[in-house]
Amino acid sequence: MAMRKAAAYSKKHVVPYTRTSKRKEKAYIKAVPPSCIIKLWMGNLGAFEDGKMPHVLTVVTTENIQIRQNALEACRRFIHKKLEDEFNGQYYFRIIPFAHHVQRENKMLTGAGSDRMQTGMQLSFGKTIAKAAIMKKNEPIFSIGIANPKKLPFVRNVLKQIKAKLPCKTRIIYSIKTA
Repeated sequence: MAMRKAAAYSKKHVVPYTRTSKRKEKAYIKAVPPSCIIKLWMGNLGAFEDGKMPHVLTVVTTENIQIRQNALEACRRFIHKKLEDEFNGQYYFRIIPFAHHVQRENKMLTGAGSDRMQTGMQLSFGKTIAKAAIMKKNEPIFSIGIANPKKLPFVRNVLKQIKAKLPCKTRIIYSIKTA
């Protein structure tokens, strides 16, 4: 069965649902979906920390939102591929939020005869289906550091291309990192 649309979750007010325990009987969440995000930072971290990449572009959300981990991973793959082709490892790219919130779904069937196969609102707590990051307004999502200011339009264009993959309105902030 396919995933439910992100619109069912993304703009709803939510209380974080993250309670897991080493002892299964103590945990509210019995089975947590695995993390899809493989790496949280890519590129040359040492050069960034040494101040050799002072030009930083940051993608910031402009609303309260839940971003699923598969949307973050899709953006990460796209940005990483474009930056690697252009800069060949001479950049710094970081995904800032981490998906902790576990989303649930009470599966309902539709169509003829489906009323015999479901419980309705009895036991409607739902099963875990995905993880998401809960973001507040003006929180950063991605951060990219580069050394050459002439390449800023390229990076800005790459960040504009990922807007369709995110469930929120975003803006790009430019800053210069001082050592």
